[in-house]
Amino acid sequence: MTENSHKGIAVKNIYYMLTYAFEILRERDYDALSTEEFVHIDDMMAAILILGLSSQIKRGLNREYLIKDEELTTLRGKIALSATLKSQSHLKRSLFCQYDEFSEDNLMNQIMKTAAWQLLRSPDVKLKKRRELKKLLGAFANVQLLHNLKISWNSLKFHRNNATCRMLMAICQMIIERHLMSSVHGTTNLKNYEDDREMCRLYERFVLRYFQKHYPQYNASSIHIKWNLDDEFMDFLPAMKTDITLKYGNKTLIIDTKWYSKTMQYHEQWHSMTCHSANLYQIFTYVKNHDRNRSGNVSGLLLYAKTDEVLTPNFDYRIGGNAISVKTLDLSGDWPAIDSQLKKIAACLES
Repeated sequence: MTENSHKGIAVKNIYYMLTYAFEILRERDYDALSTEEFVHIDDMMAAILILGLSSQIKRGLNREYLIKDEELTTLRGKIALSATLKSQSHLKRSLFCQYDEFSEDNLMNQIMKTAAWQLLRSPDVKLKKRRELKKLLGAFANVQLLHNLKISWNSLKFHRNNATCRMLMAICQMIIERHLMSSVHGTTNLKNYEDDREMCRLYERFVLRYFQKHYPQYNASSIHIKWNLDDEFMDFLPAMKTDITLKYGNKTLIIDTKWYSKTMQYHEQWHSMTCHSANLYQIFTYVKNHDRNRSGNVSGLLLYAKTDEVLTPNFDYRIGGNAISVKTLDLSGDWPAIDSQLKKIAACLES
């Protein structure tokens, strides 16, 4: 795949990462996708979205109570007095009313429609899938397209009635952010996946879920680390939250995942390559603050997604009594090769 500098990462492997990140993709409805060969990311996203939207439409599109403001000739809800007086609606025998409407024209449905519409326009989506997307969009006739794509994704609320939308929203976010429009000579440029926040989050979630699924004895989780303070004053100190923390017996491994287009940094002044200093300082700080008793049983790992650079990190350090490693995970091979690399990381905790 030439869409980014991450060394030959196969579209199929992105699908495997998604299946770990979202268990719903392992369910029966999505079984067919595991045997389909995908060449382009958009085509894979379209396949997932088609199945997800079809399932959603069968259940019925989510509806929410939305506050509407409208000028009406009959009272509905409550009178918006200031708007009525300001527009002098009462002189026209009408009122501005504010009322709740149980509507399917809500943000989640708007996001789904917008993502499907963007894939419909992608030349990388096979014709058959574009036809299926067009057919599915008919169910969204009463839902608006989003033209402002600066979506507050954290504002989405999930509960029992819309829990199945969680994976769909993640897929839609990847689609929409990938297709962020920039007007250059009247064309639409596709955002690639280099240094992409969504791929970074997917990569992190994938590694975490992998260890949770295959190594439950390690209690893989994301934890907050407390500052090892000499007193109680901690005002203005930033929070420290790990991507992944593995624990086995008295040993702890803190993993910080990184999805960068460049895994090493070049210093022009010294004409030399080094690890990313900020990343190394970060993992060192996590390890030292978590190892309060200076036991040396807490270690750290910076885990980059491998790129096509000639030099990629594969280093082990011993700093102040703690092991700090900088490694890459090669996502270019078949799944057994990726699985083998992650098993080696797990083995380090028991050695």
